[in-house]
Amino acid sequence: MESSNRNLKNEINEKLNDQVLRGALGRFAEAYPIARAKAYENVDDVEALREQFRQLKIQTVNNIEAVADQFETAVTKRGGKVFRAKDGDALKQYLLDLCKKANVKRIVKSKSMASEEIHLNHALEEAGLHVKETDLGEWIISLAGHKPSHMVMPAIHLNKEQIAEYFSKELQQEIPTDIPFMVQAARKALRTEFLQADMGISGANFGIAENGAIGLVTNEGNARLVTTLPRVHVVIIGYEKLIPTIQDAAPILRMLPRNATGQRMTSYMTMTTGQVPVMIKQDGKWVEQPKELHVILLDNGRLKAAKDPKFKEIYNCVRCASCLNVCPVYTIVGGHVYGHIYAGGIGAILTAFLHSMGDFDKINELCIGCRKCVTICPGKMNIPGLIEELRAQNVRENGLPFGVKAVVENVLANRKVFHTLLRLASIGQKPFQSGKLIRHLPLFLAGMAKDRSLPAVADVPFRDRVHKVTRQIASPKKRVAFFSGCNIDFIFPETGESVYKVLQDLDMEVVFPEDQSCCGKPVLGMGDRETAKRIARKNIEAFEQTNADVYLAACPTCTETWHETYLELFEDDAEWKPRVEKLAHKFREFSQFIAEEYQKSGRLNKGAGGVKVTYHDSCHMKRGLNIYEEPRQLLDAAQGYDFVEMKDCDKCCGMAGAFGVKYTELSMPILKQKVQNIKDSGAEVIAVGCPACMMQIQGGLDKQLPNVKIKHVADILAENIKNK
Repeated sequence: MESSNRNLKNEINEKLNDQVLRGALGRFAEAYPIARAKAYENVDDVEALREQFRQLKIQTVNNIEAVADQFETAVTKRGGKVFRAKDGDALKQYLLDLCKKANVKRIVKSKSMASEEIHLNHALEEAGLHVKETDLGEWIISLAGHKPSHMVMPAIHLNKEQIAEYFSKELQQEIPTDIPFMVQAARKALRTEFLQADMGISGANFGIAENGAIGLVTNEGNARLVTTLPRVHVVIIGYEKLIPTIQDAAPILRMLPRNATGQRMTSYMTMTTGQVPVMIKQDGKWVEQPKELHVILLDNGRLKAAKDPKFKEIYNCVRCASCLNVCPVYTIVGGHVYGHIYAGGIGAILTAFLHSMGDFDKINELCIGCRKCVTICPGKMNIPGLIEELRAQNVRENGLPFGVKAVVENVLANRKVFHTLLRLASIGQKPFQSGKLIRHLPLFLAGMAKDRSLPAVADVPFRDRVHKVTRQIASPKKRVAFFSGCNIDFIFPETGESVYKVLQDLDMEVVFPEDQSCCGKPVLGMGDRETAKRIARKNIEAFEQTNADVYLAACPTCTETWHETYLELFEDDAEWKPRVEKLAHKFREFSQFIAEEYQKSGRLNKGAGGVKVTYHDSCHMKRGLNIYEEPRQLLDAAQGYDFVEMKDCDKCCGMAGAFGVKYTELSMPILKQKVQNIKDSGAEVIAVGCPACMMQIQGGLDKQLPNVKIKHVADILAENIKNK
């Protein structure tokens, strides 16, 4: 595992230094959201369309065997043959036998990720067959000897100069870097391949059970030639591509082009079914001959996923790759760092089922958990949630690495030990500390503080300050139990003081359960749910004793963990489930709760302007808790501030817990983008609602934009109270 991690790090660094790749991905990441939004302008209700597709997929996967049977019957009725391949080896053997029987020597292919998944081309070429990719992107990477770096645009990592070089070598002539000329040269070179081919192999965007038809959505037209000219047509289709009726193709055709390439529709929409006659040349004459159609239904782990109550959700994937197009990690390093064929978060999940859990284990941490993919996926797949589920499954079966396990069980799960170590860290950091930050570290740790400063552990944690900031409220409107979380308790205790000040200004009694500890999210992120339960039980017991009207956190990650994850952890526990529900249903996030209270008391009127302030939406806040408007309402009402929006306000800052430390080389480019957007906004203050984001952005600002200050929303509200 250590060796594979080093290999991954090497691959990441190589891609980070590939300026062609970085430039191409950067330009595409900028252009894609605009193009997609424009393509959806004429769709009245995008969410309704997504839900229609999701329901279609749910119903289909719940009856996948019956749908597959109907599809096979329809294909057979129309003269085709269906083979159900258990895995890649079975598929390759069937094809090799077919090629031998049909005297196939030359094969043309239209892009099929399933064939890439099982390394089909290599097996065919080893058998002495001439195989030619005919999709322009696939042909380019075959010339380059590369794997696809994207599901829809496999050659996105190359520029026109590189492609012209590959073309010149293949075509044995000087090819200029003129794109239309290169396209025409490719067409001319491939035309002979189509005419001479004995077999055409295509994938399918969907297969229709009621009539046995397959649908192909393309922009080049080569798929039509592959499926019609050769005398043998082979379709490779995964079970997840099956749909019951032709009407079910409508939501796919409406969303796939829009999500994949930002088009309302592609250049070619092809449906083909059954045997059709084909013209072949015999003894110098063209004669008509029935065309052979073979449809291979590929399992390779798909049926196992279909039977799993949680992982059957992967059938919702339409292979549009929109999740890659908005992924902060993918858009920096591309697809090759993921090792296998499928990239991004969805790639990690598919790799687990279609390849191996060992390969999943190598790449799953590259999912930053920002959930941008969830908001854009046509099938509403919870990609980060499924990755966490796979991690948990992996830990149940194999356990955590010894060193990690020791830390989790003996430190994070033991409040007294954990907090004692944090107090010791506040002393041990002194030689490297400058104010509230650590700007430089020695030796092998130096890289961690190269482009960002690190937060220093507070000399006096919030739990030791509570008694100084607690006021007695004569007739409290509500009793609030405050969950500080690790960051506010030990890194930003002043923000905890601000929370108290704001709540007490609203005539609320605030209590701080001393036995509270980490919410358990870091442990959950590793997949260790049993230890997370131990932590959760202690927190639940501590808060039950408060008898509060409201349980509140100023950290969206902690809020979501209490609000949703604790419920999931104890959903099958008869004793703890009702106890969790009682607390979780009253657990609130600070800015949303305060906005409601300010609304009641008439405090949400626009405040007098002043210092420009912008706001960063944390991933857990906006896409986890769906809290977006409330922090802006509070900032807009704050006296002495003038609120302005910044570009990509909801794009991840690159922290993501342990990710920001373990993968500093990836975290930093994401952070730099965020800092640049803050600079471009002209704001003098960046407001946040998440202490983890506060740590990350504060560190970047200190090194790159020191004149801009970062403040939690609670700190800004507390300033207004102080100035009264």
